[in-house]
Amino acid sequence: MRRVPALLAVLVLVLAGCTSHRRAEPEPAPPPDLTRPPAAVAVNPGPFEAGPYEAPSTGAYLGAWIKPDELTHAGRVQAVETLEEDLGRPLDIVNTYRRFDQLVGTESDHEFLDQGATLMVSWATGDNRSITAGEHDRLIKQQAKAIRKLDEPVLLRIRWEMDRPNLRATMWSGADYIAAYRHIRTIFAEQQVRNVSWVWCPTAEGFIRGDAPAFYPGDDQVDWTCVDVYAGNVFQPIGLLMGPFLHWAAQHPKPIVIGEFGVAKAWGSEGRAAWLADAGRTFKANPQIKAVVYFESNPSGNGPNQQFRLAGDQPAFKAFTRLTKDPYFNP
Repeated sequence: MRRVPALLAVLVLVLAGCTSHRRAEPEPAPPPDLTRPPAAVAVNPGPFEAGPYEAPSTGAYLGAWIKPDELTHAGRVQAVETLEEDLGRPLDIVNTYRRFDQLVGTESDHEFLDQGATLMVSWATGDNRSITAGEHDRLIKQQAKAIRKLDEPVLLRIRWEMDRPNLRATMWSGADYIAAYRHIRTIFAEQQVRNVSWVWCPTAEGFIRGDAPAFYPGDDQVDWTCVDVYAGNVFQPIGLLMGPFLHWAAQHPKPIVIGEFGVAKAWGSEGRAAWLADAGRTFKANPQIKAVVYFESNPSGNGPNQQFRLAGDQPAFKAFTRLTKDPYFNP
């Protein structure tokens, strides 16, 4: 009978060990440095040759990707119009994602252009070695003609976030990506496409790791440098998250577009609001940044650490609204 308490104690410890991995998503308070003036890095003063989509002389353009309720042309237009109404201003840039075989020039593309926005096309090109081998030349020519037909400046992100480890099977290496990027540019030139500003956009994590620069095609191939930066699994000030990129970008005479930025639901309304306020200050402290594009989406199947939609989170959305109404982001 004396063994019963001991057995119960062991059982409690075993059960505790079985359930210890089921911890709730963390919601830490914002670090104190979110309220401190952001640090500015050395910036390249320009002038910048940004291609057909020229950088503003002062301030920065503002844009977003807004995930529609329905992936239809009407759904995409409605999603953008709803956000613009809530913000009380139009977007300068509308980000849109395309598979390799999806051509630009849809009904919603034309609607956004008619409303005065600029398209940032995030094009998920395929296997780099098959591109360089010419296996997709026909498709690339079709896309080149479709973009040329728009007759409006387009920001084109060729396989954004190419430095992600989970894309290595199709990216192969930095050299392979560069070869494919140059191959695509050659075909666009042959098709006399003159309305594309070429955007190179890795991840902030790739610069923290140190492997992103190996994918850079060169100043002669890129019009805008770019970075995607999130407070998702790690909650730190945006200036710290993208600091290595900003130091690298200062060595290149290119304007910067923040291709995607967002702060996850997991960090709570007050934390998100503080992070967004800090983001606005950081963008303004680094005048090489000439455009910022928010990722207004909760991708399907993702947990709170990868949900970035601000609509419905009143404190966070108010902070974002203050950023968008700042004259600096209305050049």
